[in-house]
Amino acid sequence: MTKKNSVGTLCVHAGYASGKGQPRQIPIIQSTTFKYENSEQMARLFDLEESGYFYTRLQNPTNDMVAARIAALEGGVAAMLTSSGQAANFFACFNICEAGGHIVSATSIYGGTFNLLGTTFKKMGIEVTFVDQNAPAEEIEKAFRPNTKLVFGEVLSNPGVMVLDIEKFARLAHDHGVPLIVDNTFPTPVNCRPFEWGADIVTHSTTKYMDGQGVHVGGAIVDSGNFDWDAHSDKFPGLTTPDESYHGTIFTKSFGKLAYITKATTTLMRDLGCIQSPQNAFYLGLGLQTLHVRMPRHCSSALEVARQLESSPDVAWVNYPELESSPDHALQQKYLPDGSCGVMCFGLKAPKGVNVREFTSVFMDKLKLITIETHVADCYTCMLHPASHTHRQMSDEQLREAGVAPELIRLSIGLEDPADILADIRQALEAARQK
Repeated sequence: MTKKNSVGTLCVHAGYASGKGQPRQIPIIQSTTFKYENSEQMARLFDLEESGYFYTRLQNPTNDMVAARIAALEGGVAAMLTSSGQAANFFACFNICEAGGHIVSATSIYGGTFNLLGTTFKKMGIEVTFVDQNAPAEEIEKAFRPNTKLVFGEVLSNPGVMVLDIEKFARLAHDHGVPLIVDNTFPTPVNCRPFEWGADIVTHSTTKYMDGQGVHVGGAIVDSGNFDWDAHSDKFPGLTTPDESYHGTIFTKSFGKLAYITKATTTLMRDLGCIQSPQNAFYLGLGLQTLHVRMPRHCSSALEVARQLESSPDVAWVNYPELESSPDHALQQKYLPDGSCGVMCFGLKAPKGVNVREFTSVFMDKLKLITIETHVADCYTCMLHPASHTHRQMSDEQLREAGVAPELIRLSIGLEDPADILADIRQALEAARQK
């Protein structure tokens, strides 16, 4: 393997090379513990003086091989797997931002992550300022504070599929001596490699496209190795000053470009234990092997469906960045020229005198092929109406205040024939209007 290998080749081969008589696929090392010949060997592992495995809660060979594949795909120096995408975002931020710290985050992010940053982190003594990602840089600049530790955003937001201007946010972050962390779940490294645009750390919910089959829950964190922690040592003492739990180890001095991931593994994973199971990592490894084949199909089908929806008299609006009508189309062409993802949002036109929220719910009940579910980004086409499901406790006014239109439908295009997907939408609309 060389750095010149294409993304497709890396999807298949990176992170593991089998030798004579060894398993062709990444093996599942289903063991909690690992044996050593003497206590001195174990002591060196616990002192971080030697690399190796001793307990799967911290590291496991299967996980590390799959993590190495993801790191290669993103062009990073190191990666770690977590038990979920939510755990990945938590670890990625908490690794460098503790009580008393501050985060600048784009507002247009997944609701669970918004709650993690805005509610749970607040209880932990970490404050967050949310900013409109489309605001001018001068406006976003005002959100920074002396105790700001990082900037966070999603390359493609969930569910609004808004495109983050990565270069703008990277420039703002670096001007203030902090890294930019971006969630790259929806594009995957097949469609966008954020490190090439200035991002420093990338996270993923590997549950989505990377798996592609909806059979595992997991997350990943990838470090570019580009951020100079020592140049801003006063902001990141966890990396640049002695860690007493490891006999005074200074991560940046001992591990160089691997400092960030090493600290996350040896402290956060040690203490919080949000490890991905080796079995799930194995499923993820299989999914990654076809990622470069699946993503173009997701995108081409989604564009076809989006165009048909946009031209339909029954549809009020469609938000998909590959449509020329999208306000984010220019950013999509810049950062995601080969395709964005298979997720879009749209709203229906209700018959006269009918509440659009109620009409949308009836429409979804009439679907036959498309699945109503909270999941997104796998081989099945699935749909979610936040007003009827995840946000059903909110009034229409409250929904709008939260940035979710009462009629907003999130549609994730799978690997079925797009003609069949469109036919299902048409029949459900017709049935809903006849009710």
